Amino acid sequence: MRDDIKAVAFDLDGTLYPNRQVNFRLIPFALKEFALLSAFGKARRIIRQNQRENILPQGDFYEYQAEITAKILGVNPQQMKEKIDRLIYRGWEPLFKKVKLFRGMHETLEALNKAGCKLGLLSDFPPEAKLENLGLNKYWDTVQCSERCGALKPHPESFLRLAEALALPPENILYVGNSHAYDVTGAASIGMKTAWLKPLFKGGNKKSPKPDFSFNNYRQFNNFMLN
Repeated sequence: MRDDIKAVAFDLDGTLYPNRQVNFRLIPFALKEFALLSAFGKARRIIRQNQRENILPQGDFYEYQAEITAKILGVNPQQMKEKIDRLIYRGWEPLFKKVKLFRGMHETLEALNKAGCKLGLLSDFPPEAKLENLGLNKYWDTVQCSERCGALKPHPESFLRLAEALALPPENILYVGNSHAYDVTGAASIGMKTAWLKPLFKGGNKKSPKPDFSFNNYRQFNNFMLN
C-alpha cells in the first residue's frame, strides 16, 4: 500500500461499472421521454456553466435544477421536480439490480479495506440505492452526493466535503473516476491525488491536469496501489 495515500474515494457511474450497461437499459426510457431527458441534460450543462461563473443555487439544488428544466420545456417547476424525482432519480434505480460491476471490483475494495485504507464515494447522482442494488453498500467510510452540496462536479465544494468526511487532508486521498473533466479536474483542484479510468482505446493522456495514474482495468489499479 502506498504510504502517501490514506484513503481512496471513487466516483460511481462509469467507474464502478461500465456505463454502456445502463445506457442500453435506458433506451426505452430515452425513446419515451426524449424531451425530458434532453431538457434535463441541457439543464445540467447550464448548472455547470453557472458554477464556472460562481453562480450557485441560493436554496435547494433540486428546486434549482427543476426550475431550469421547466423553463426549457415551458412547464410548472414543482411538477417538473416531482417528475424528475419519479422518472429519473427513483425510476432509474431498479435498473442497477441487473448491472454487472467491472471485473475485480469487489476484490479491489476488499483489498483496500484489508490494507487499512479508508474508502469513500462521491457521485453526482444520489448513490445509496444504486450501491445497494449493485451489492456495494458495505464498503464505505463515507458516501457523498455532490447535488446535496449544491454544486455538481467538478466544483470543489463536494470534494472538500468528501475530504472533511474522511477526516484527512486532500493530499492523502486518491480520487478515482472515469471522467477527466469532472473527476480528475475536480479532485485535483483541491489537491487530491487522482486516478483516471480511461477508455481502453484512448491514446496518450494530453489533458490537464494530468492524473497521477491512468488505468484501463482494476488489475492495473491494484498493481499501482497495492504492490
